[in-house]
Amino acid sequence: MPAHSHRRPAAVGAAAAAAIAAGLLAAPGTAGAAELRIHDIQGDTRISPLAGHQVTEIPGTVTALRAFGSARGFWVQDTAPDGDPATSEGIFVFNGSRTPDVKPGDSVLVSGTVSEYYPGGSAAGGQSVTELTKATWSVVSSGNPLPAAFPLKPSTIPGRYAPETGGDRNIERLALRPGSYALDRYESLEGMRTRLQDANVVGATTKYNELWVTAEPHENRTSRGGTLYRSYGDQNGGRVKVVSLIPFAERPFPEVNVGDRLTGATAGPLDYDRFGGYTLQATELGEHEHNGLERETTRRQSADELSIATYNVENLSPKDSAAKFARLSEAVVTHLASPDIIALEEVQDDNGSTNDAVVSADATLKKLTDAISAAGGPSYAWRQIDPEDDRDGGQPGGNIRVAFLYNPERVSFEDVAGGDATTPVTPVKRDGAVTLSANPGRIDPQNPAWEDSRKPLAARFTFRGEPVYVVANHFNSKGGDQGLDSRFQPPTRSSETQRIAQAAIVNTWMKSLLDLDPKARVVVAGDLNDYAFSPALDRLTDGGVLTDLVSRLPRGEQYGYVYNGNSQVLDHMLTSRSLSRADYDVVHINAEFADQASDHDPQVLRIRP
Repeated sequence: MPAHSHRRPAAVGAAAAAAIAAGLLAAPGTAGAAELRIHDIQGDTRISPLAGHQVTEIPGTVTALRAFGSARGFWVQDTAPDGDPATSEGIFVFNGSRTPDVKPGDSVLVSGTVSEYYPGGSAAGGQSVTELTKATWSVVSSGNPLPAAFPLKPSTIPGRYAPETGGDRNIERLALRPGSYALDRYESLEGMRTRLQDANVVGATTKYNELWVTAEPHENRTSRGGTLYRSYGDQNGGRVKVVSLIPFAERPFPEVNVGDRLTGATAGPLDYDRFGGYTLQATELGEHEHNGLERETTRRQSADELSIATYNVENLSPKDSAAKFARLSEAVVTHLASPDIIALEEVQDDNGSTNDAVVSADATLKKLTDAISAAGGPSYAWRQIDPEDDRDGGQPGGNIRVAFLYNPERVSFEDVAGGDATTPVTPVKRDGAVTLSANPGRIDPQNPAWEDSRKPLAARFTFRGEPVYVVANHFNSKGGDQGLDSRFQPPTRSSETQRIAQAAIVNTWMKSLLDLDPKARVVVAGDLNDYAFSPALDRLTDGGVLTDLVSRLPRGEQYGYVYNGNSQVLDHMLTSRSLSRADYDVVHINAEFADQASDHDPQVLRIRP
């Protein structure tokens, strides 16, 4: 949990005034309250009616302790609930960087200030966490049994995800309806002990020692055991993040893959986290049951098939370990069967994140192609265009760009001068044949839509005497978008506007090529950072100039990326009408696994031009 250095109490409403009048709450600056309980503090909305007020001698039992980091404290839960499912009986007592002198099973009386804390800050759009801060407490007795944990399962998680409200879309003021909405159910359990039994893993263990499980294992299930994010209305409310409060020396955090299970009980207080939303802080972890998920291998192309792949290699630079280059090489040679052309995304410059004037990526690409050759693959050549320094977004200093690898024994490439960082490439007729003004060349690189974003790279290859155009893309990221679990519903997708504009540029370029050659064989590929059902993909395929191949796969296979337990598609391969018989495959080797060479799965298609 992030440091609590920017805690600002929410405004105190009429409910607090009513509580004061009723004698349940002391007026600000005075002492004493009559029989105030945790459920009175939590209230039946997302914001405490007592926020900003001091409360005294709130009774409860300590259920869990966070004894590390700068957000230490403990969770306390009332063992005499009020029977209202909308009012939580648990709360976190924040103690800064000091380890509190309590232990689970202690019966305590806690005094402090009711606060609303927004992980990541209020502007991030997430939910708040009701807490007690500036707290003091006394231990009444020890060794008491913990309250029973609320079971998270299909019958307790509503199918609808979130309420909606007009105007500012802020759902904080709405009364919680835990029987109607998944987000309301989780909010009504904030701070309380919850439990999942035999939990299915839908998001692999990350480097931050967290994983994702689902309370609804049959919800939009993928073919390999994940949960498919298939529309803006299918948020998959069963997803819950799991972290551990158990010391790792006592119980190492499990390294799990999608499709594995945590058998038995996984239990602890329910918290809210900036990175992932509602989070079970486990004091009990189920046993890791391996499902034996294997990395996929695509078939090799036949002699008359041209194979084209796309792969986001995640900030690849010469500074990366030999192990990463070996893993990427294994993916190319073994799992992708040495494609004839590869569109790469996130290729960094020759000194990676060092923020200087270096923009060349020859050293990066040489190290990769040498590793592929050493792994038994072809001796790939490469083509790319160096970006302007610090103009294409990504990691500062990294100068990420898209690039092509191609096998010169299978594919020929005619270099046409004129392509650089700022000159647009256009389809032209030359000597009676359609070609490109530069090969390779960037599409409309000075258009404002590409500000702080990678510019598409178009190239014309020849396979068995036939020209094939490939456009490599890496659209702007989703940074700044509100999360699915936002307190604003529906959440704002602010980054989408730029991707729609980028898609329109590529679509217009495609139409200009097809105007000259209606039968042009074109593959548009890359990390588009958006879904098959998104407005950006609608704009890219406008007029039927392109077909998004992921939509042709069985529904349970339409993904290549896993985020917060949702299996989804961000990388795409699209083809023009003349390539209607493409054989397409998402090759699952990364996204579902704790051990990743990249967070994206590569994709490959095979065509007969």
